Amino acid sequence: MSRGRRRGHGEDSVYQDGDRWRGAISLGYGPDGRRIRKKVSGRTKAEVLEKLRELRKQLDAGMPAPDGKLTVGAFLDRWLRHNLPGHVADSTLDDYADMVRLHLAPALGRKVLSKLTVADVDALWAAKREQGYSPNSIRIMRAVLRKALGQAEREGLVSRNVAALSTPPRIGQPEGRALTREQAQRLLAELRGHDFDALVTLMLAFGLRRGEALGLHWSALDWEAGTLGVTHAVKRVKVRDGRSGRRTRLVVSELKTRRSRRTLYLTPELVEILREHRARQAKRRMALGAAWQDHGLIFPSRVGTPMDPDNFSHTFSRLCRRAGLGHWHPHELRHSGASLMLAQGTPLHVVSEVLGHSSIAITKDVYGHLVEGEKRAAARSMTEALLGP
Repeated sequence: MSRGRRRGHGEDSVYQDGDRWRGAISLGYGPDGRRIRKKVSGRTKAEVLEKLRELRKQLDAGMPAPDGKLTVGAFLDRWLRHNLPGHVADSTLDDYADMVRLHLAPALGRKVLSKLTVADVDALWAAKREQGYSPNSIRIMRAVLRKALGQAEREGLVSRNVAALSTPPRIGQPEGRALTREQAQRLLAELRGHDFDALVTLMLAFGLRRGEALGLHWSALDWEAGTLGVTHAVKRVKVRDGRSGRRTRLVVSELKTRRSRRTLYLTPELVEILREHRARQAKRRMALGAAWQDHGLIFPSRVGTPMDPDNFSHTFSRLCRRAGLGHWHPHELRHSGASLMLAQGTPLHVVSEVLGHSSIAITKDVYGHLVEGEKRAAARSMTEALLGP
């Protein structure tokens, strides 16, 4: 039987119920007109009064009442369904959903969101390291959780972002593999006259990403000025309507950031290679007639549709082996192009703009080791200026 004084409508109440003390605070009225109350409990009256004071302080500060039942898994699901769509690309949403499903929800999903701690999150990263995941993979997991908890923090569901406070993985920048100048020339000689001739040449010359190269449009090419705009990319995304029976589809989407949308400046030799490529494409289009599906792409499939990036990768690797170079991936053309640009003395900030990096810091982290010669030359120049020849 409960004892203690109950208060009137709209006031906080504290009362004893058996060997427990309980308190309640009014949160107003819901859409159905019924009063909404938040309840707390404790072993002593003082404990309950302190909980009510903290709760009232949060409400007065404009924060929602803490939900002691909302789990991390339920919040992440809501975040993916309601907060992200329309604010990120479909492909990014798919990546986030996979990260939540495969890594975050299984480990943290059952924990109460408001009680999630830095120690919980650090323990997850440690477990992932023990399972053999790379530091970069853990970095991506942390970034996704940090973004999600940032939304929870804005809504007042958590008082701090424990993912942001967790210890980030230490990531060493791998130098990667790059074609030498002689290897690049051998590859282009092997591709001369092939459908991939112009494609691989541009990827090497400008360090283009695979999707960017496949998303180049004829309409973005100015023959007289010798410029080509990089504005779109081909990528594979999940099918969401469920009506087609296919799980994924190819899309040509606009590049997201200002730095990634850029202009390539073509030499007369590159313009001529593109003219030859266009002539070959025109012959194929005439031969196919109505079967040709024109999307305005410079490097489409053999019927004019967007080229599947994975199909391109498989064929490219086969051509590399035929040229006696072994197995190579198209992404290594990007690294090769950047390395060759720096070897020719191209300033680092120019390489960064050509590659479409979001900042020169990224270019420096990945390719800074390749400018050792310039640093030594600078040291020699300063030594001569200060100490004489």
